[in-house]
Amino acid sequence: MTSPQDRCRLVLIVPDIADAEEKARVLGDALKGGDVASVIIPQYGLDDSVFQKHVELLVPVIQDAGAAALVADNSRVAGRAKADGLHITGNAAALAEAMEKHVPKMIVGGGNAMDRHHALEMGEVQPDYVFFGKLDGDIKPEAHSKNLALGEWWSSMIAIPSIVMGGQDPASAVAVAETGVEFVALREAVFADPAMAASIVAQVNAALDEKAPRFED
Repeated sequence: MTSPQDRCRLVLIVPDIADAEEKARVLGDALKGGDVASVIIPQYGLDDSVFQKHVELLVPVIQDAGAAALVADNSRVAGRAKADGLHITGNAAALAEAMEKHVPKMIVGGGNAMDRHHALEMGEVQPDYVFFGKLDGDIKPEAHSKNLALGEWWSSMIAIPSIVMGGQDPASAVAVAETGVEFVALREAVFADPAMAASIVAQVNAALDEKAPRFED
């Protein structure tokens, strides 16, 4: 068994479940399936007070599993819930502002890098990671070809880690890993059937152990 640190690792995106306790239970089950580097928590249109209650339930579940809890775009809720970091979906200016306010106390990374130019703008502010794709961008079985190409280009040139959004098929994680990126994000692929979430996390980790390229020290 290879250490997950030397190959592409899994990032989970919390699904849109209205009931906070059910959401925490579903996520907790998924995390029992094996290695997960971090979990991104989108707000999904909830008002701040409701979102905070969700995040306060989710953060301990994530941290107890050894993963980092990253709240999307809401620094106040992230701070109150003692999350590990912030995932910024805005542009490079929004990312720079979040980093100025919250690094090094929090992990700060982000996405919305739609092309090489925007990705390099984000890289200039030295975030903890750059995300290629949208948090709800898993609308097809496979990962978006543009995000795969951006991830491959980025990982061949830039030392800042990157996350590429996968597709609805768990097998898309291997295609993402083959680009050389450090992390693959999955949402629907894991949570479409919550009863299967743990076994899919285990299946994805086994596939990455077997097929993902290894990083050099």
